[in-house]
Amino acid sequence: MLAHRFVPGKSRLARLDPADTGPFSGRDDPRVKRRLERAIETMVELQQRLVGEARHRLLIVLQAMDTGGKDGVIRRVIGPLDSRGCRVESFKAPNDDERSRDYLWRVHQRVPKSGEIVVFNRSHYEDVLVARVLGLAPPAAWKRRFEHIAAFEQMLHDEGTTLVKIFLHISKDEQKERLEARLRDPAKRWKFDEADLEMRARWSDFQAAYEDVLQKTSRPDAPWFVVPADRKWFRDLAVAELIAGTMKRLDPRYPEPRLDLTRVRVR
Repeated sequence: MLAHRFVPGKSRLARLDPADTGPFSGRDDPRVKRRLERAIETMVELQQRLVGEARHRLLIVLQAMDTGGKDGVIRRVIGPLDSRGCRVESFKAPNDDERSRDYLWRVHQRVPKSGEIVVFNRSHYEDVLVARVLGLAPPAAWKRRFEHIAAFEQMLHDEGTTLVKIFLHISKDEQKERLEARLRDPAKRWKFDEADLEMRARWSDFQAAYEDVLQKTSRPDAPWFVVPADRKWFRDLAVAELIAGTMKRLDPRYPEPRLDLTRVRVR
């Protein structure tokens, strides 16, 4: 597996190389294209079975520092899936209605139904990341949220949802290059936000917060996977193979026809 399954007490984020490319010499390695195509073909085929069977629910959580590649993964890896059985949910700052309720209320409404794949582009983990680093919640509040989140995810699992949580791990130097690229490219300048610089200035605080998240919420039924994301081609391949492997283990099957098709004649 190209993604690193994070094991609390054994794994450490700081020891995982964001520029790791596994067994590949570079993006031109012929195995890269071949394996990516195979993984996406597997995802597409198994999604049809998953929709038809309407039994499994798959929730993919994507988290990353700014410029970490969530949108790129969604375009290149999730994009080929049939949108009738797959949707992407993005979590921005909560609106007034959402702020008037508990912080998991808006999240629970967007989880997958039977036969569906849902991708969270950011997620409930912002409430123990941004809320912590920017001081949007007092320590007593965000610290108890780890238990809330673990219980929430356990409930989802017990009720039939498979969770795959992915942290796209980039280096501070790579983030600098990507932010500078946005400034240079007229087609990408609209993506630049001064808030990105504020977040970047708190890089060490965010890394510590992510370490806590990985240590405290990576569990057997809701594991975290760390994907080296400095090299976009490797990131996409690692994510595609991780999702394809998860879907294989679910082993969805087409349902039996409700009619006796041997008697059906199309005229």
